[in-house]
Amino acid sequence: MQLTFPWNLDFVAIDFETAMSHHICSVGIVTVENGEITDQYHALIQPPENQYNYHTIKVHGITPQDTFNSPTFYQIFPEIEKRLKGKVVVAHNEKFDRNVLIKTMRDNSMDYETLQLPKQWDCTLKIYRKKGYKPANLNACCQVHGIPLNHHDALSDALACAKLYMIQ
Repeated sequence: MQLTFPWNLDFVAIDFETAMSHHICSVGIVTVENGEITDQYHALIQPPENQYNYHTIKVHGITPQDTFNSPTFYQIFPEIEKRLKGKVVVAHNEKFDRNVLIKTMRDNSMDYETLQLPKQWDCTLKIYRKKGYKPANLNACCQVHGIPLNHHDALSDALACAKLYMIQ
């Protein structure tokens, strides 16, 4: 589904799923240019030593078998960088996703500052809380607006976040 808007709206929406702590096992990125979704990117990522917390597997369903042959964060970072660098970034609960990226880059001896991103990203969770949504979690917001969501699938979450940001 492509949404088109009459105003200039450029941003990227991002979502990470984690294996444990801040160790990423999946990323979804949706690029919006001039109010139109122009790119969707998803990758499974092998977390350090391919280790998972049982509780995170219950949340997103991604297992060590799924990421056994997947690239590491360091290997897929060029794909992430080309989509994020210098852009407006949006996430649902941006503090979580931003901190996951910062910590993962640090673990890989990368400098977050090279991405030229603001200290705080735009956050659809905060936007919809300010509008009075209770609850304002991604699933609830998507239900209110009829946005399809396969919750805790990184690309589906990023796409839903992008759509929520566009209709705010």
